[in-house]
Formats: sequence, C-alpha cells, structure tokens
Amino acid sequence: MSDVPILEETDRTTGRDALRKNIQAAMALAGAVRSTLGPKGLDKLLVDDEGRSMVTNDGITVLESAKVEHPIAHMLIAASAAQDQTVRDGTTSTVLLAAEWLQNAWHLVVQGVHPATIARGYRMAEAYCKEHLDSLAFEANRDDILSATMTSLAGKLHQKMQSTVSACAIEAAEAIAMESDGNVVADPTRVKVITRSGPALEESKLITGLALSKKRAHVEMPSSLGAGSILLVDGGLELRSLSTDVKLNVTSTSMLQSFRDAEQQRLLDQVKMLVDLDVTLLACREGIDDSMHAHLAEAGIKAFRRVAKSDLELLARGCGARLVPSIYQAKEKDVGVFISSKCERWGDVDHWVLETDEGGATFVATGSTDTVVGEVERCFADALGVACRLKENPLLIPGGGATYIALARRLRRYAETVPGREQLAIEAYADGLETIPRVLAENAGLDSIDTLLQIVSIQTKEDDDCIGLNVVTRQPENMRTSNIVEPARVLEQAISGASEATIAVLRIDDVLWAKQEISVPDDVQASLDGTAPDRR
Repeated sequence: MSDVPILEETDRTTGRDALRKNIQAAMALAGAVRSTLGPKGLDKLLVDDEGRSMVTNDGITVLESAKVEHPIAHMLIAASAAQDQTVRDGTTSTVLLAAEWLQNAWHLVVQGVHPATIARGYRMAEAYCKEHLDSLAFEANRDDILSATMTSLAGKLHQKMQSTVSACAIEAAEAIAMESDGNVVADPTRVKVITRSGPALEESKLITGLALSKKRAHVEMPSSLGAGSILLVDGGLELRSLSTDVKLNVTSTSMLQSFRDAEQQRLLDQVKMLVDLDVTLLACREGIDDSMHAHLAEAGIKAFRRVAKSDLELLARGCGARLVPSIYQAKEKDVGVFISSKCERWGDVDHWVLETDEGGATFVATGSTDTVVGEVERCFADALGVACRLKENPLLIPGGGATYIALARRLRRYAETVPGREQLAIEAYADGLETIPRVLAENAGLDSIDTLLQIVSIQTKEDDDCIGLNVVTRQPENMRTSNIVEPARVLEQAISGASEATIAVLRIDDVLWAKQEISVPDDVQASLDGTAPDRR
C-alpha cells in the first residue's frame, strides 16, 4: 500500500483541540460587540481600507464591516444576519448567546461530557424555551408597540430622536399594512428612505406617500394633480437611434426631412395613445425628447424621466400599475391610479410626492453630517422592521433581561426532571441565557453577578417574571410597568439562530485547512518583471 499521505497540502486539527480553537474564535467575535448591548452600550468607530469612517453600535453593522477569516466566525455572523433580516433586532444578543453556550459546553467537555450529548441537551432546552415563551408574552396595543420600538433603539441616537424615529416607523408600518388571506402583512420594502445632509437631526420626518428626488420634465406641466391615472414605462419617449452601423446616402434635403417628420410623428402617436388611455401622469426609466415636453404639457400630462427601475417598481406596487416596456405595448389594465401628485422643493432639491391608494410612505432622514444621516437611516430601518413585525404578530415580552432570567429559572427546574448527562447541558443552556442581563449590567457600570442574583431573588420571591434591570434607574423593576418591552419574535429567533450555530460548531471535530502558497499581486509582479505599462 502506498505511503503517500492523502492530505499532504492540508493542515489538520482534530478532537478537543479543534473544538477549543473554534470556541475561541466565537468568543473573540462576541467580544467585539459585547460592549454595544443595551441602552448604555458604547459605540464602535469603523474605518475601511479607503479611510472612510462610520460610528455605530449596531451589532450586525459592526460584524459585517469587520474583515473576518475564521469560518466559525462566519457562521455566527450568518446567524446574526439572519436575525437582522427576519426581525431587525437582537443581532448582538444572537452572537453573545451562541458564544456563551459554546463556552459552557467546553466546560462540560473538559469534565468528560461528549459534544453529541451536549447537543441533545441543548436541543431539549431550545424546544422547552420555545414552548414556554408564549406564557411570558402578552398582546400589544399601539402604546406598547411604540415602547417596544423605542426599546429596539436603546443606546442609539438620543432619547428625543428615539421617540421621533419610533413614531415615524409605527406610522409607516400602519400606512403599508395590508390584509392578505385574513392576516396582516406589512412589507418594510414599501417604505422609501431619502437622506438629506445639513438640516438638524430633529427635522427627520415621515411623508405619507412616495417621494422621489425628481423634477417634472417641463415647467409648463402641472405642478399638482388630483386623482388620476399613471403609466410606468421601462423605456422612454425619445428619437430612435440606429441599432447597427449603417450608411445612408441622402440625395436631397427633403428626404432627410421626411425621416425627421416620420420620427416626430411616431412620438406624437405615442402622446395620442397616452391621451386615449386617459393617462395624466407618466414616469419613464429613460429620457423624454425635449420636443415632446410641450405636447405632453398641452395634453395635460405630467411626466418624469430618468426614474430608477427600483423606484418604478415601488410606484407600481403603490398604484396597482404594471411596468410596460414601451408606450406602444401599454394596455388599459397596465394603467394604475393615484390620489394626488405634487412637486415640492426641499432645500436645493426638487421632489415629487405621490399619494396612492395602496399606501406607501417615505422617511426623510436628516443630520448635520453624512455620518449622522447614515446612523439615522440605519436606526429607522431597525425600528421599521420591528414595527412591521409587531403589526403582523403583536406579541411582546418584558425587556431588561427579565424574560431571559425567567426562562433560565424554568429551565433549571425542567433539568431536574431529565435523567442522564443531558441535564448538565440544559443547565449550561440556562446559564447561557443569563449572559444577556449580565452584559446589560456590565455596560451600565454595575456588578453583573450581584445584579443577576438580585433580579433572580426578586423574581422568585414575588413570582413575577416581569422583573428586569432598568439601566437608567440602575434598579430591578417591573418591565411592563416601566414600558421596557420587546417583540417575542426577537427572542424566539435569537434562540433558534444561536442554538443552530452552537450545535453546528459542537458537531465539528475535525478542521482541515488547505495550505495556500505565497502569491504576489499581478501589478507588483509586472513591476518586478519590467512589463508594467508606463503611466507617466
């Protein structure tokens, strides 16, 4: 038999050593965002390769901006990204939970518990938490939804802006909420965001309707319109150009003029088609010929050109219209309707505001600098995601770590009924849940252990699962009374995502790293070889 090793160009780590290194990578990643959790969390300054900077304490923004090479870190970032896409909150909590559960699992492995046994215990604990989470949740009214949305922005912006952004997010969610098959659906992608640098932070506002940074094609076109019909064209109203390189021999000026007249007539025919379809508003992805502006204005049609396709699709959803390739292909069923259309000037920029039957809203994010505007935009996106999910599923749980502690207390009682070593894993899972209130206390400048024990004691004595940490007063309080609440869906998704990532890491006992040869960038090699082009 050949003695040639089959993994000659591969570095290999197996057994406990592989698990230990994987857990170390997870702990290092969690350490990068640990200090951002909660209302008293600190910000991170992110600087990219080109020197551009960003200040934020949004967990997923920090993680996705960092250059991470370890595959386990990528797994946790993927779990956090899924949390962000699904519920728009709890991204930092997902990473912290997974890292803590892995660290607790390592302590059990050192004691002789097999990773497969720990994984089974973690699965049992996850199922128990999901089953009993509903017993800790309560139905939310509009005020509760506002409180939950503000809680999701804790530690971001200042308190007045948290109120403003939260109120705008709830108003936007209500504007886009629709019923489908008996269920409420609120799609946050139907809300457009416009950014403006210069105005004060407090001037951020929500506009009912869709607003685009667009100017009407001609000043003679009506500035405002009442209810009417709209056509969206994935093309333009322009003179055609030859599609191939050809040569035309023009023997007389009348022949050239006939070409021009025929082309103008083609454009006029399209204007007539718009009139026949009773269109009063036209939006094109491409240009509109200057010679057509007067004809459109004379027909009472207000037109906008160079509208981005993403905006056209947003308009189509709001107006109930269909995007057509050209005016020639437009049918009556492709025409949508709108309530009103008006042009406004904000600062030095013209905007087109369209109010539609199907709802829609535009958030105008303002700030003194681009950095501030970017943070306002990210905060609104998070708040809007939370508000939309609460419109669809209005279940809330107490915040301030109260629900994490309540679940941990119940898990420990449940663990006593489980024979075998899975009992140890369930207890380790319960310990991991308590990392969230501990980190909240740390970031507020409190002793994490004393604070945790105090809350557990009060919850047990008063049999009240709503007792959590109010980091503003620095005291344990009833979170429902203090209006510190969060969506139940956030915790449910965080438990699912973190558990999946944790168990996936525990099942790995062999890591193979392909050796990479040292390479020189092509431009550097060309300079060394003397074959680089002369750029002087």
